[in-house]
Amino acid sequence: MNRRSAARLVLAGLALGLALGRSPAVAEETTLRIGYQRSSALVSLLRQDETLEKALKPLNVTVSWHEFTSGLPIMEALNVGRIDVSADVADTVPVFAQGAGAKITYVAQEAASPEAQAILVPGDSPLKSVAELKGRKVAVTKGAGSHYLLLAALRAEGLSFKSITPAYLTPADGRSALAGGSVDAWVAWDPFLSAAQVQAGARILRDGTGLSSYKRYYLASDAYAEKRADVLTLLVGKLREAGLWVKANPDAAAERLAALWKIEPAVVKQANARRSYRVEPVTREGLSEQQTIADAFRAEGLLPRAVDASALPVWDAPSR
Repeated sequence: MNRRSAARLVLAGLALGLALGRSPAVAEETTLRIGYQRSSALVSLLRQDETLEKALKPLNVTVSWHEFTSGLPIMEALNVGRIDVSADVADTVPVFAQGAGAKITYVAQEAASPEAQAILVPGDSPLKSVAELKGRKVAVTKGAGSHYLLLAALRAEGLSFKSITPAYLTPADGRSALAGGSVDAWVAWDPFLSAAQVQAGARILRDGTGLSSYKRYYLASDAYAEKRADVLTLLVGKLREAGLWVKANPDAAAERLAALWKIEPAVVKQANARRSYRVEPVTREGLSEQQTIADAFRAEGLLPRAVDASALPVWDAPSR
């Protein structure tokens, strides 16, 4: 090939690159869309200091954040493609989502934190036991981990879910209902649980110890889990680092989250003490309680169809 022919080939290649609008060597910029709740502590910290954005920049990935009031709306958004990844949601949430046919994948979990959710009554309530909730009105967030705690606590006393009158409310509305006397009890998780105790003198009737492990799961849409192992690997790594930092620095973590959540540091510190924040892989064996949860809701007619909890995909981090 002479010099003139070689030059023509180079010019042709450049023209093709310009026609495509970008160099094939440069990755197209994409956005990781994350759904989270106010109680999503680790994601809140990553969002505040832009740790995740910095880690993803070499991959040409930006991040957008989408806040939801509870876990089930996050799963709905995940299933229809409005977000790619969910921050931590309670163990019950994937079960309800699976019952609705959602295409979701387990990515990681926070280890069990049974004391981080509880059944609360006002400080001056005459109620002393779960058995006394029979015939009472109880506020609970539908599909949340607190929903299963209530069900398990009632069953431990030989009561069905139908023995109480549920009021399906968001955490904020549930607390207001308890304070206003329109419900007899409220089932909450941290930091809402600690806030009601410290700020309003609410009393714990029963927490999750011996009833519900209360793991929190991070999930992705099936499509995103299949194509972006690089992004998920970085995300899980940063979540793990954040969890270790919170437990190693309780005062500093409480100060940072208190500023974000607009509540006193003492409330956050108590809430954080109850949460494990230990981010770890999901295993098939570790999903056994998910089946227990699914069967319990199905038996009470609260799940539209039987669910095989082991049928959902579990993401495996690529080996390094």
